[in-house]
Amino acid sequence: MSKLHYTELFYSIQGEGRYMGVPSIFLRMFGCNFRCKNFGRYEKDILGIEEKVNPEVKVIIQNLDKYKTFKDLPLVATGCDSYSTIYPEFKRFVIKEESDALAENMVKLLPAQKWRDEHLVITGGEPLLGWQRAYPDLLDHPKMQKLKEITFETNGTQKLSSDLSKYLSGWKWEHEGFIDRELTFSVSPKLSVSGEKHEEAICPEIVCEYEKVGYTYLKFVVASEEDVDEALAAMKEYRDAGFEGPVYLMPVGGVESVYVLNNKRVAELAMKHGVRYSDRLQVPLFKNAWAT
Repeated sequence: MSKLHYTELFYSIQGEGRYMGVPSIFLRMFGCNFRCKNFGRYEKDILGIEEKVNPEVKVIIQNLDKYKTFKDLPLVATGCDSYSTIYPEFKRFVIKEESDALAENMVKLLPAQKWRDEHLVITGGEPLLGWQRAYPDLLDHPKMQKLKEITFETNGTQKLSSDLSKYLSGWKWEHEGFIDRELTFSVSPKLSVSGEKHEEAICPEIVCEYEKVGYTYLKFVVASEEDVDEALAAMKEYRDAGFEGPVYLMPVGGVESVYVLNNKRVAELAMKHGVRYSDRLQVPLFKNAWAT
């Protein structure tokens, strides 16, 4: 039985992308290949390459003994809003659980204690970074057989292993003889506003491989018209590689004060360029608190 390391398991509604508004179980895996330290910072205040940690997060790490549980950690206005899942300093808050126990705990969170029309979101961090061999064990558990919809929220840089690709392709067709399961890859490629390098963040060939396995879309986090121009240029790279799925623009903003500065402008830019807009419902509804 596989053991998975995660920071959060909770029931909420999906706030972004294709399944916005759908009741969902969220499994937030630990670990990421990116830091996205510049999100929400003004251009004149962008961090240098040598800086590995966002200043807000650096202060939290320096005072980590003040926080007794994961939910005690503060939210941040800049950098990755899931910072506690991407930095190794936060390993003390990681939950290590066998896949069978995790499946049981998921079902306990559901309103009817069984899967009906709820959706499973496997997120992070980067959920395809180190856990690919563990997912079949989890999904094969008897308590998971009624699950019909899964989304992997990924940055689109990690190749699917041949074993996971084969398993997920089969999973879609093995629900009590009916063809009614949906597998989605919600890909959020990182633009320069994140602080990540273009050549490391934009991987069209990998995303085209996802599209062969499940429904795949791109979701670019943006704050300005310059960010949108960069997103459109990246979109062309994906299209030139053969990607056919939809494209969303989503506003920067892990906290409400940042989100409200961007959401209307990003929606207008999405309309202007003929792409989809994704809100971040967890911010206005729940203030993006942990477990929402």
